Amino acid sequence: MKNYHTVFVFLLLVFACQKESTPTIVEPGVASLIAPLDAETCLDGTSINDSQSSVRFQWTAATDALSYDLVVENLLTQSSQTYTSQTNEISIALSKAEPYSWKVKSIGEAGSTPVESETWKFYLAGDAVVNYAPFPSVLISPRSGANVTPDINNIVILQWTASDVDGDLNSFQVYLDQTDGTTLNQTLDYQENQIQLEVVVENNRVYYWKIVAIDTNGNQSSSGVYAFRTN
Repeated sequence: MKNYHTVFVFLLLVFACQKESTPTIVEPGVASLIAPLDAETCLDGTSINDSQSSVRFQWTAATDALSYDLVVENLLTQSSQTYTSQTNEISIALSKAEPYSWKVKSIGEAGSTPVESETWKFYLAGDAVVNYAPFPSVLISPRSGANVTPDINNIVILQWTASDVDGDLNSFQVYLDQTDGTTLNQTLDYQENQIQLEVVVENNRVYYWKIVAIDTNGNQSSSGVYAFRTN
């Protein structure tokens, strides 16, 4: 009887010392984008009607991904939509003659974290369009909602990037005010893809700014408005 009691106690100690194993969660890999190509006019869309074309999106299969979320943003309206696919390609209908960006999120098993690819841009061709408006400028600094400390001369630097599929960027209109970003501050000639401008501001104020990019044919696009506060 004593031996049985000893064995029983030993087994209790063994089970008590065992730690519960935590299941390993496998994270999905990053998908590489294939098509539409980055910063290129998309000429291979299939026309659906006068206003829409079907665009085929393709990317590489990501390791341990069970599905994918394709995120497409209209850069003019700044509205985005998400499309789910079980494979590494999907065709969707988009409005013609407008610029878009796209990226892919790899979705893995339950508990894993979705992983985003890089972001590409393209311009969907319209009927008989021979020249395209610039991509809307990307505002870099100050970011929207940022607190900015002007230098000793009360200067803040506005910084942005711009691109155009036709390579005919001509100028930028810089809008800056304390109301809604509709007051033209000045116009700059295009010189390089990343642009910056020094502007004089007041302390403890909220400013709104945007950039309108214009090409040599007069086509233009707006970045949308960012707001920042000065210290």
